[in-house]
Amino acid sequence: MIKIHVMHTGTVYVSPALPFKDAEKNPNPFQLSLLSLYGRRKRIWLPVSAYLIEHPKGLLLFDTGWHREVSPNGVYDRIAQVRHLGVGHFLINQALLPKGEALVEQLAAKNILPENIDCVIMSHLHTDHASGLRQLTGAKKFLVSAPELDDTKKFPIRYVASMWDGINFETFDFAETGAGPVGRSFDFFGDGSIELINIPGHTSGLTAMKISSGGKFVLLFSDGGYAAKSWQQEIPPGTALDEDLALKSLRWIGKVSKMSNCVESLANHDPDVSPHEISI
Repeated sequence: MIKIHVMHTGTVYVSPALPFKDAEKNPNPFQLSLLSLYGRRKRIWLPVSAYLIEHPKGLLLFDTGWHREVSPNGVYDRIAQVRHLGVGHFLINQALLPKGEALVEQLAAKNILPENIDCVIMSHLHTDHASGLRQLTGAKKFLVSAPELDDTKKFPIRYVASMWDGINFETFDFAETGAGPVGRSFDFFGDGSIELINIPGHTSGLTAMKISSGGKFVLLFSDGGYAAKSWQQEIPPGTALDEDLALKSLRWIGKVSKMSNCVESLANHDPDVSPHEISI
């Protein structure tokens, strides 16, 4: 049996056109920021998820959520966020991390220390996924796809590299397996139970995790879409390195999510998903 803990590590405050592309306006990053009237309008709070996977072969984390630094006292703290995120990222997305909701705090409540984690696997390295990395420095292994790490060097403005200061990443290359929207995946344990599937578009190395057991599976598709309605209504993310690939990945997510043996298919920021546990 594999157990998946769906955890919320605070929330993020964004223009609705960031998670759900506004096809008419198609705003650029400046227009999604607080510097723009459009970017300030009707902003929404979305959960920031991270996942603990109890697998017979090891204890895994998928993404890390916010670091306590964004909300030192568990309340909204603009100055603390600017320090942690930098001005540019703060203008795009603001954070709130109530007390007890940092990933490391939730693990401690389960009597799990970072040293007990066999591998921290990153879907990608944008701030709301990578922020909590430095709170997990005792974990045995940190893994990210090679194309994602390459993106951090090609497009540094999209990342905050200080979030992984002191983290020794190991990288993996996707193999041409035919799995996923572009036919590339990595079999983590070599037995098909944890597949890391390339779903490019939002970033080049964006990775979904497909967790399989007993003929059933759970799909964690990160920012391939921001909610179930993303694949149900084909609403791609509002920011993407490659919009065509983002749409292709979203359509694949929709196809897989409709399969009869799909137990759950989860986006990282879906406001309709509450913390819960899944056993397969």
